[in-house]
Amino acid sequence: MTIHWCGTGLSAVPGLRTLLTSGADVVVWNRTTAKAAEAVGDLTDDIRAFDLATLSGALAAGDVVVSMLPADWHVPLAQAALEAGAHFVSSSYISPEMRALDGAARDKGLCLVNEVGLDPGIDHLMAHELVGKWRSSDDFDSSAELSFTSYCGGFPKIPNEFRYKFSWSPLGVLKALRSPSRSIRDWEVLEVDRPWQAITRYEDPRELGETFEAYPNRDSVPFIAEYEFGKDWNVRNFVRGTLRLDGWSEAWADVFREIETLDGPEGDARLAEMSDDFWSRHAYGEGEADRVVLFVTLTAKQDDKVLFDQTWAMDARGTAETSAMGRLVSQTVRLAVQAVIAGEIAPGVSAAPSDPEITGSWLGQIAGANTHLEIIQRVG
Repeated sequence: MTIHWCGTGLSAVPGLRTLLTSGADVVVWNRTTAKAAEAVGDLTDDIRAFDLATLSGALAAGDVVVSMLPADWHVPLAQAALEAGAHFVSSSYISPEMRALDGAARDKGLCLVNEVGLDPGIDHLMAHELVGKWRSSDDFDSSAELSFTSYCGGFPKIPNEFRYKFSWSPLGVLKALRSPSRSIRDWEVLEVDRPWQAITRYEDPRELGETFEAYPNRDSVPFIAEYEFGKDWNVRNFVRGTLRLDGWSEAWADVFREIETLDGPEGDARLAEMSDDFWSRHAYGEGEADRVVLFVTLTAKQDDKVLFDQTWAMDARGTAETSAMGRLVSQTVRLAVQAVIAGEIAPGVSAAPSDPEITGSWLGQIAGANTHLEIIQRVG
């Protein structure tokens, strides 16, 4: 069984190096072999120039294809894996096109695992763990008012005036600011056209005195079912969102105003210009450390009595050698690859696993040097 790891960008290297160090049979594919050699050449010389046809020809039944490439490559790589009888792993959200491969994957007994990075990924593990605890709690009551929040953010370890820095092309961040979102607030669906229209204050649940800015991201509503909430549960609030440093909305106010005016091909061209400008002025410097925070909370109340209130809190710091973002994304992908090889994940298209033994094991392995991970239990 060979692991075909495609892509050696900043969010790929730590997990890839762990697999190589473990002695796994890994072929490294990258568009630029020199960059891949710079990242992992001290551990392997099996580095090949990425080309879909060449990769497809190298696949054998039972292999695992890992896509750490841009999202447009995920479905073509998953299709190539299916044709060869191989499994597939990526950290990205499940697209409709990826979901459409579920039947074929099940028929062939193959795993197409997605959403096993940081967000989505680690946040899913924490959510499943909290929902399982609430479901098995002595105080469980399906009529209790439930509030669920999952907020994740990455930013400089030492804050700058712009309140943000980029570790890869800013274009994705800028495009996301043009995207609508859906969440649940006070039992009603909250829809906003732009993230900054729903910014709220978020206090660090560890009571360290730090305040962030938070906003809903994408469509939170389908994750109510994904996290295995009962159909009869009384969901008052439910949001998956993004955290930013306090002062971010003020620092980005001019950016918001300009994005609001952009539309069509001309707008896309302007976004590309803005992306290039931001990359030149607000990219991480060589060896500059980043920081990632993630807070996932589930609270249950009945007649103003708190029945359950727990939060997973993660605070990870980068080093001069490894970014926190890259470490968390790629090491979770690595865990998924190993779980596929061990036969721990069922065939078909799936996101991060919900099995308590797996979630507990993965969270335990994610905690480590420069990553603070704890669960805050206020009651229950």
